[in-house]
Amino acid sequence: MAPHWQQRQQHFRLERWHRRSLYALVAALTLSGAVWLIAHFFLRQASEFGETLHPWEHPAIQVHGGLAMIALFLTGALLQLHMRRAHRAGRNRASGWSMVAAFAALSISGYGLYYLAAEQSRFWWSGTHWLLGLALPLLLLLHILIGRKAIQHS
Repeated sequence: MAPHWQQRQQHFRLERWHRRSLYALVAALTLSGAVWLIAHFFLRQASEFGETLHPWEHPAIQVHGGLAMIALFLTGALLQLHMRRAHRAGRNRASGWSMVAAFAALSISGYGLYYLAAEQSRFWWSGTHWLLGLALPLLLLLHILIGRKAIQHS
């Protein structure tokens, strides 16, 4: 006899509202982060006092930080609604743990950038955050595709 969590639900697809919220949030986080990166590195203007901030930098990082708070909330909801059940059932574990690690590393590196990064370490905090942030949509897509393939084969 199958364990009770396998009897109740054979797949672990999120509810439509949760799925759409997560996809929109990842897209908005990626976009706001990319806008900041582009404005910071490619759109700054030189003035008589040196480089000046591009007008998009500050609003982009404010939006990004606010969205990150929502991401923490949604990730917490995923722990109970999706991750725990799928893990117990042995489904999609490798890509699932990769997503957990990526979200955790993004949270830690974002916190580090805001509160811990000194001038000497900012490069490493930033590089880690940018790399993971730009990779996250691809990791999420891979996780979804692997999960859907597992559903087709079950």
